Amino acid sequence: MKNLPLLLLSITLGCFAQQKTTGNLVVLDDAFFDYVEENAKIEVLAEGFIWSEGPVWVKEGDFLLFSDVPQNTIFKWKDGEGLSEFLKPSGYTGVLPYSNEPGSNGLIINNDGELVACEHGDRRISKMPLVGGGKFTLADTWMGKRFNSPNDVVQASNGTYYFTDPPYGLPKQENSETREIDAFGVFKIAPNGNVDMVVSNLTRPNGLALSPDEKILYVNQSDSNAPYIMAYNIDEDGSLDKGHIFFDATSLLESGLVGSLDGIKVAQDGTLFSTGPSGLLVITPEGKLLGRIETGQRTANCAWGEDGSVLYMTADNYLMKIQTKTLGDGF
Repeated sequence: MKNLPLLLLSITLGCFAQQKTTGNLVVLDDAFFDYVEENAKIEVLAEGFIWSEGPVWVKEGDFLLFSDVPQNTIFKWKDGEGLSEFLKPSGYTGVLPYSNEPGSNGLIINNDGELVACEHGDRRISKMPLVGGGKFTLADTWMGKRFNSPNDVVQASNGTYYFTDPPYGLPKQENSETREIDAFGVFKIAPNGNVDMVVSNLTRPNGLALSPDEKILYVNQSDSNAPYIMAYNIDEDGSLDKGHIFFDATSLLESGLVGSLDGIKVAQDGTLFSTGPSGLLVITPEGKLLGRIETGQRTANCAWGEDGSVLYMTADNYLMKIQTKTLGDGF
């Protein structure tokens, strides 16, 4: 917890001084202003993290939880209270050292109000009541083989989970001697607990999101040689079709912008807010890029919060937020 004093200092200053802002907006289509005001500011809420990730808004309590993967910690942010440590260890309970990213990554609140975490070090999807009780394992193996390092997760209204399993949390990543599954897959956990690999041909699956009607699963690929948002049609049994490239970020990388497709969230009208080169990309359901929310940092993930119109962003060593003109799916 060597970074915590710096974080608390940052928050204390923010309470008495003008709120720190950063970044800028890049508009490619006037429809961008249907989602973000022209003068909207990116506010820095806290800084000093190693790699902030996986934000999720907790409606019952009005606070945000997010991971610092290298610190093996979940932090809590609440307006008026600032930052506090919520859970440590968050994703690895074994003997250290393990890897550079041992902690939890993606977080969600499931249909039962429990915290669901992608745990890099313990190589599982877990759930935990927010009040009382410990963790329960939702899944840690497929066909008797341990996952690589679960990265991000979503849950459909019928209880089905989908999650990605790249190598980022393994020692030596893809070259780790402890790998047991050859593919970096997308997996499904059925309501009865059965686990299936539903996508096996991606090189670096990362963030994922459901369309508002739950008919499409979007999956981000953090591969600079194939920086795609993939879209998969979901069958009635929860399986996926072969998918297609929904958005190609190659031209953004070739233009010199820095950052990977990582976390992704969806607005109520189906518009995608995806982290990517330069910050966050705002993309229509038809795949048109309207503009970018440039954070000035490599941006990992985002989450809707408060009344659903505020977008929280985890970007390298920062926690940020921006007011939007839309509402996130689920609000």
